[in-house]
Amino acid sequence: MTAHVLLDVSDRVATITLNRPKRRNAADPAMLDHLLVALRNVRADNRVRVVVLTGAGGAFCAGADLTEDAISQLPPDCTRGQGVRWLLEHCWNAAVANIIDLGKPTIAAVAGVAAGGGVGLALACDIVIAADTASFVQPFVPQLAVVPDVGSSWFLPRLIGVARARALMLLGDPLPASTAAAWGMIWQSVPDEQLAATTTSLAARLADLDPEAAARAKAAIVSSIDNGLHDQLALEARWQADLVDRPAFREGVSAFLEKRRPRFDFTSDTKEP
Repeated sequence: MTAHVLLDVSDRVATITLNRPKRRNAADPAMLDHLLVALRNVRADNRVRVVVLTGAGGAFCAGADLTEDAISQLPPDCTRGQGVRWLLEHCWNAAVANIIDLGKPTIAAVAGVAAGGGVGLALACDIVIAADTASFVQPFVPQLAVVPDVGSSWFLPRLIGVARARALMLLGDPLPASTAAAWGMIWQSVPDEQLAATTTSLAARLADLDPEAAARAKAAIVSSIDNGLHDQLALEARWQADLVDRPAFREGVSAFLEKRRPRFDFTSDTKEP
């Protein structure tokens, strides 16, 4: 990758690191473009079972880079607002969509600040784990006189409720990681010195999952948002029929009866006859 987006693949885990520490990993168009490349690479890499998204230098992502150098990377011959719309639709929103649709478990490991669009990137991941000193900030309305974007206005009401989402968006106060965990916005808050080890342990557990089952579980959650109960029950039944006919289910049952951990190391997802 580039110096601003690092990609490492080891032990079935791909770690994507936002690497502009002097800017607290604030994203300019070039960095977002390379993030998209990294996400597409890990999607296509059959070695990868889990993806970890994190930031270098003690911050996760401070949102959009608002410097003139970053603004100069927007398409020419349009207003700044039109340029920002292009940036959202082609870069930020595309990154969120790629994370959600990845088909592999994703972890956001958040240290320091996740602000603005950085919150959206984190919350797009399946599991968010944060250092105790981390915080989540919505500066859009009080600081910049714009609306929350990169999915914040969609994620937050669903995760923490409308009342809390409104206050976070309108006031812009930093939300400590411990409170975010207590509210159900993120999975866990851990001591700073334990963030790396906890993330590694969590990634190893997810890497042991059957890839197809994990992908279907992720997709089922997304489908449930728009489905009524009866439609969701029908989807579960259809997908369960597919999964039960695979070797992985037979291995899972055997492991359960033998009181051992299952080994989902099959290379083929072909259904059994």
